[in-house]
Amino acid sequence: MAKKTIRDIDVSGKKVLVRVDFNVPLDESGGVADDTRIRASLPTLRYLLDHGASLIVMSHLGRPKGKVMDSMRLTPVAARLKELLGTEVRKTETVIGDEVDRACADLKPGDVLLLENLRFEPGEEKNDPGLAGALAGLADVYVNDAFGAAHRAHASVTGVAERLPAVAGLLMEEEVRVLQGLLTAPERPFVGVLGGSKISDKLRVIGRFQELVDTLLIGGGMCFTIFKSQGMEIGKSLCEDELLQEVGEVMSRSAGKRAEILLPTDLVVASDFKEDADSRIVDAGAIPAGWMGLDIGPRTISDYGKAIAKARTIFWNGPMGVFEWDRFAAGTHAVAEAIAASSAIRVAGGGDTIAAIERYGLADSFTHISTGGGASMELLEGKTLPGVEVLQDAEA
Repeated sequence: MAKKTIRDIDVSGKKVLVRVDFNVPLDESGGVADDTRIRASLPTLRYLLDHGASLIVMSHLGRPKGKVMDSMRLTPVAARLKELLGTEVRKTETVIGDEVDRACADLKPGDVLLLENLRFEPGEEKNDPGLAGALAGLADVYVNDAFGAAHRAHASVTGVAERLPAVAGLLMEEEVRVLQGLLTAPERPFVGVLGGSKISDKLRVIGRFQELVDTLLIGGGMCFTIFKSQGMEIGKSLCEDELLQEVGEVMSRSAGKRAEILLPTDLVVASDFKEDADSRIVDAGAIPAGWMGLDIGPRTISDYGKAIAKARTIFWNGPMGVFEWDRFAAGTHAVAEAIAASSAIRVAGGGDTIAAIERYGLADSFTHISTGGGASMELLEGKTLPGVEVLQDAEA
């Protein structure tokens, strides 16, 4: 990437403010249910500690909307980070203030301090200059390793970076390198696989992929808005009616583009949105009135598997159906297995996609699993990520 990283600076004896993405799910007992994102930060944190820095680590968790919520405190995250790092991790009860100032003043090389949930502060998402200045005043250097938040112009992402020497962490570097590689020099054939419930989340990516990929496979609830825009009967299936015209226009532009777009030809439909609802397999254009599509069908699974098998590069974002329910998980499971079995470069991103990969035990079979769903989508759309743009440029 064309930005400086932690390898380009001297951190010995310095206090380093590290923005990470510890927005992890918590279990019913309040512990960390999935520590994937914490583990992803470890190479950067260990590098900084090994090179003599003291660390002030900061992250958000959930959406407390500027209010202090005990259920979203980072206490269980601090406990898990301590276990993974194998060193003491102190945690503050606030984001800024006297307690934080004292704790940071006492830091020595090798110490790790975790600030409380950034989004307890109303100024975080507003990129408040006062909050950004207070955070910047805690350290000598800023490192952004939170790719999952790189598309947000928040105080801890861009505000602090404008006030301190700012470089990328190792995870940020890897994420940008891999995803930019998909845009600039993918091995072909390049197959894109897009699913998920809302086409509003993927419409711009579909437009970009029409020019970028060789084959685009579409599944999940988002396909029903496409079907309806083409005059097909979708029963009670999920549909974003307000986007019908725009979706129709985007799909009509596919003629003459690089990508061959494949839509489901058969579906698993259900009489209601329930795990135990009556279900059957129907052709895509023959969904009964009052029924809804909840997964791609076996013929589509076969067609998509054949396309995936020919790929040299694959990017996957979004499940093919309601994979949380076993009866409607066959499509997502089959696609995941097909990608994992491929010899192509295999890149995946998005929370539900990662959850499916983890559920089927396939994480080790992917070349790269992106920690940032929204950020990865925006980068692939061709947008500039503010959290990357603000970092110091690498020397030519």
